Amino acid sequence: MKVYEFPFSVAYADTDAEGIVYHGRYIEIAERARMQLLLGLEMPKGDVGFVIRELNIKYKSPLRLADNFVVRSKIVSLGAASMQVEQQFVHGDDVCAVLNVMVAYLGANMRPARIPEQMVKRLSE
Repeated sequence: MKVYEFPFSVAYADTDAEGIVYHGRYIEIAERARMQLLLGLEMPKGDVGFVIRELNIKYKSPLRLADNFVVRSKIVSLGAASMQVEQQFVHGDDVCAVLNVMVAYLGANMRPARIPEQMVKRLSE
């Protein structure tokens, strides 16, 4: 499946006192990158859409103040009502962190629902 790239520059507000990206910021940055992956999808009126069900992060090497990096997001698996996305934080040739997220699709009743066919088609490209 397609790999979506999201460029990002580390600002002072992203770091701790040592100039290292705060561990919680990886989740926020990954969310922005996932939003790029979902851009243009039309959700049926009233549906909640995709929500995080499970999240795992493996930190490999730190990102620092003023680093320019890219988050590479790809759909690893696409089920009837969920999908798994892998997101790599890449700085130069180094993979600094890998985030794996399982998201579930919720219908208007806040219960798991089948991902609409037009969304499945677009996400499968």
